[in-house]
Amino acid sequence: MGSQSRPEISPWGRAAAGATGAVLANAIVYPLDIVKTRLQVQVRQQRVADQSITDTPHYSSTWDAISRIVAEDGIPGLYAGINGSLIGVASTNFAYFYWYTIARSLYVKSAKAHNSPSIAIELALGAAAGALAQLFTIPVAVVTTRQQTAHRVDRKSLFATAREVIEGPDGMSGLWRGLKASLVLVVNPAITYGAYERLRTITFNGREKLRPWEAFILGALSKAMATVVTQPLIVAKVGLQSKAPAARKGKSFKSFIEVMRFIIDHEGPLALFKGIGPQIFKGLLVQGILMMTKESACINHQPAILFFQPIKKAKANIMAKSKNSSQHNQWRKAHRNGIKKPKTSRYPSLKGTDPKFRRNHRHALHGTAKALKEAKEGKREVV
Repeated sequence: MGSQSRPEISPWGRAAAGATGAVLANAIVYPLDIVKTRLQVQVRQQRVADQSITDTPHYSSTWDAISRIVAEDGIPGLYAGINGSLIGVASTNFAYFYWYTIARSLYVKSAKAHNSPSIAIELALGAAAGALAQLFTIPVAVVTTRQQTAHRVDRKSLFATAREVIEGPDGMSGLWRGLKASLVLVVNPAITYGAYERLRTITFNGREKLRPWEAFILGALSKAMATVVTQPLIVAKVGLQSKAPAARKGKSFKSFIEVMRFIIDHEGPLALFKGIGPQIFKGLLVQGILMMTKESACINHQPAILFFQPIKKAKANIMAKSKNSSQHNQWRKAHRNGIKKPKTSRYPSLKGTDPKFRRNHRHALHGTAKALKEAKEGKREVV
């Protein structure tokens, strides 16, 4: 890329850019997150009489869910648990982009590859980064899911909900419910970002800088592909992290396989894809906005770097002038004390010079410093 490539962004910079884009995107489409979560945890009613068993509302579609949530809880109902959700989104994406950038950089350096990594390598790197991110951030996801699926009268704050989970039958480990499913689900961001990088290579010949609309389209397409493949696992994970349905009489699920088996037995295999409409729509918007914002943020690092370069240069000049001034004052003091300035002092840099010349120069400077010290201590006669 040569001089045309943009300045290298540190893992912290890419992580911050990714987290910023994720928070912005999820804040915009958060009502869809509420809807898809409630659609995924509900159990389809087999008979009309079943509705009397529980007060839990049953939504027939995305629009039905939105309208009924607004009717019951008002507009704020569409933003229940948003604080915890955005904290989780920020931490997860920050951790993901940080580890992904480090893993990719290490691979490229170790492999000494001139071409972009293959799609298999991209998937593996994405999976490793996603697994590391999930280990640290899944407790927030558990608490947020509980908040999103709770009735308004039962809904608690972030910390109160976390305390409720800890005081439950699983204890502290309850905050990591669905960890296995989440670790399996690292294939989702792995597929997403692996497909994104591959589509970028194929479509735009690996171009470093993408226009916002290009990043949006690639992000949306890659997320749609990942969502279709992993939707059954997404539904199972939400079932694990939410309270047990009334049909299980309060008995919590122990594994995502158990959740999937329960859904198939009660609703059929197609129910493993329930909520896929808002899930895909949310994913399209979130991933599109995320990648667009991330690309813009990374590109905008360049003006920031260019902005700070003059400051760095000015600082270097000040330091150099200070050093030169100090050296000049030293020579003036030496001259006052009758010490001649060595001829080699006119060479500011000795790199690339003859070793003998450098040795003589060091000796001359050392001799001058020694003479100054002796003059100061009165051991040398001042002229």
